Amino acid sequence: MPSINVPEHYGWVVLGSGILPVVTSMVLGGDVMAARKKYDVQYPNLYAPPGNKNADSFNRVQRGHQNYLEGVDSYCIMTLIGGLKHPIACAVGSVLYCAGSLLYMKGYSDVTLDVKTARYKKGAAIKWIGFFASFISTIKLGYSFIKGE
Repeated sequence: MPSINVPEHYGWVVLGSGILPVVTSMVLGGDVMAARKKYDVQYPNLYAPPGNKNADSFNRVQRGHQNYLEGVDSYCIMTLIGGLKHPIACAVGSVLYCAGSLLYMKGYSDVTLDVKTARYKKGAAIKWIGFFASFISTIKLGYSFIKGE
């Protein structure tokens, strides 16, 4: 039966998947709150209501934050698990994932760019480097359990 040993640098994984995503969400949420005020989109509307002249501008900001929220929970779980096998890779991956999420928001909310390509125009692709660091680490840990290591 395989056993789990917490590696020496696992604390960085805990910070990278427990604290950094919360700070990232707060920053992105702050951008949404500023956009609510700027574009006059009141609660309880998640997106700008029909007829709002700034609907596209606000919705892009909201969508940038929503994109982050849609994936961060599974990312954090993968990072906590995969970090048991490769803690440094997963910790660095967390920084890349969160930085890429911030860059995604900056690109997606830029109304001067085409919405289909805007999200990656400002460097958001680094988010996927962080994602795959955790994804591959989790696969490797699972495989090592299957092999009985």
